[in-house]
Amino acid sequence: MEIEKFVLNETSYFGEGARKVLPEEIKKRGFKKVLVVTDESLYKAGVSTKITDLLEANKINYVLFHDVKPNPPIKNVLDGVEMCKSEKCDLIVAVGGGSSIDTAKGISIIIANPDRADVVSLNGASNTKNKGLPIIALPTTAGTAAEVTINYVITDPEKEIKMVCVDEHDIPIIAIVDTELMASMPKSVASSTGMDALTHAIEGYITKSRNIMSQMFSMKAIQLIYDNLAKAVNEKDQDAINKVGLGQYIAGMAFSNVGLGIVHSMAHQLGAVYDTPHGLANAILLPTVMEFNGEVSYEEFRKILTEAMHIDATEFTKEEVIKTFCECIRNLSNDVGITQTVKDVGAKKEDFEMLADKAMVDPCKPGNPRDVTKEDFIMLYNKAW
Repeated sequence: MEIEKFVLNETSYFGEGARKVLPEEIKKRGFKKVLVVTDESLYKAGVSTKITDLLEANKINYVLFHDVKPNPPIKNVLDGVEMCKSEKCDLIVAVGGGSSIDTAKGISIIIANPDRADVVSLNGASNTKNKGLPIIALPTTAGTAAEVTINYVITDPEKEIKMVCVDEHDIPIIAIVDTELMASMPKSVASSTGMDALTHAIEGYITKSRNIMSQMFSMKAIQLIYDNLAKAVNEKDQDAINKVGLGQYIAGMAFSNVGLGIVHSMAHQLGAVYDTPHGLANAILLPTVMEFNGEVSYEEFRKILTEAMHIDATEFTKEEVIKTFCECIRNLSNDVGITQTVKDVGAKKEDFEMLADKAMVDPCKPGNPRDVTKEDFIMLYNKAW
């Protein structure tokens, strides 16, 4: 048997109001000053205040960095590093979706590895020497699972690429999945981040590096998200929100250790070039790419249909499996209000060759279960048009 490795958080908390454990964890671990990293929209909406009020009530010293942008650029990381250093912070508390937590990871790594201060050298599988400055992550979206992964994504605006940085030294020491924070998401964010989580679960289940443990997590994540996302988005049902929040975390446990595929390779380019929100890009591309991958992954699709989507596909033909699986994804996407195409988010046909070139070197491409060429990428972008 091949040796397999799994990396997870030291500690995780789940449930409504879980943020209440934050002050105690900070105090018992002896941290003196906190850099709170969040984005402008959460700051203005008062969501990050739910965390800073806790810190103030418990007399914990902190400074607030709330300049994080969607698809965070290199400058966000560098500005955060400067504040962290000048304020002499010894802990980062990240509050937000993938953008905030990813920015926090970049800050954390550079503080502990100043030789990587250019940020661009962190792209891909990293070989940093030191564990990053400790992070406690509180996700406000049920999608990216950045709080449990060893990945973070930073945009290089000059090259118009998303750098997918993979580094065991960046994983938060504590994840606090407080679904009360997730309940404040607007419908458009809840739907796109939920489909992002479903993409993580499906790609993690079929990736080349999949194993028994990762598939166990991925399958449960698919079932939780598929069963509950529409109710969480459309009805704001708290129990459904709780289950989607747990599902996205479980999906992250898997894909962080076994990788993803070309839904992400293609989505990263839409984000880097057109500033498309990452979850929305994944949601648009997922059924198109799964039709392509079905040629080699139909037996995995059969298991997902039967075990997680409540359709007995044991006697289906290969073609029936692929068709039904992709229909289930499209129907869920429609149910939560995502009906866009790549054209709707600004993609231009004349850019498809350039997007394909970038996707060919994306770090998620090698994990895809079906080998892919530049011509395949162009064809898939056209199909999603």
